[in-house]
Amino acid sequence: MSQASNHVDWCLNKAKKEIAECKKSGKRPKHRGLQKGSPSIEDAKKHLAKAEHNFEGITKFKEIGFSDWSMSAAFYCIYHCFLAIAAKFGYESSNQTCTIALMRFLRESNGIPLDEKFIRLLEYEELEDSKVDSVISLRENYTYGVQISVKDEARVKELKDACKEAVDITKEIIFK
Repeated sequence: MSQASNHVDWCLNKAKKEIAECKKSGKRPKHRGLQKGSPSIEDAKKHLAKAEHNFEGITKFKEIGFSDWSMSAAFYCIYHCFLAIAAKFGYESSNQTCTIALMRFLRESNGIPLDEKFIRLLEYEELEDSKVDSVISLRENYTYGVQISVKDEARVKELKDACKEAVDITKEIIFK
């Protein structure tokens, strides 16, 4: 089994265990893992619409002087693309690292045409080829930090281009 497959199995088991614990204690069932169910193109479309909404936010935030929020919009654009793909294959995720593992697993097992660069953008590790922070690191820096604008216009454009490409690829995956 691959590392991604093992991680997906761990995430599926984590969700089962947490849901069982909630039921046992009379709480509303919730989890921080993955659940496998029936594929849902409707849910995939909803996540895709949210991704497109966040894509528009990248520019809108910049236009109104809130470019720091463009980083969050870029992150969530790609993340909702991933959730759309997950829904198409019958998965529901409540955990970012589980979602990322699922994308790797789906690339390996179903051959989805999702470039590794999109997965790397959502990871904490530094991007190897460009030596810049991942979008998750940028989102955290601008959300929790004190900067109120993004000075690196080229980086914002680079992220916006990546988001556009991710949305297009997601459409290709969920509608084929």
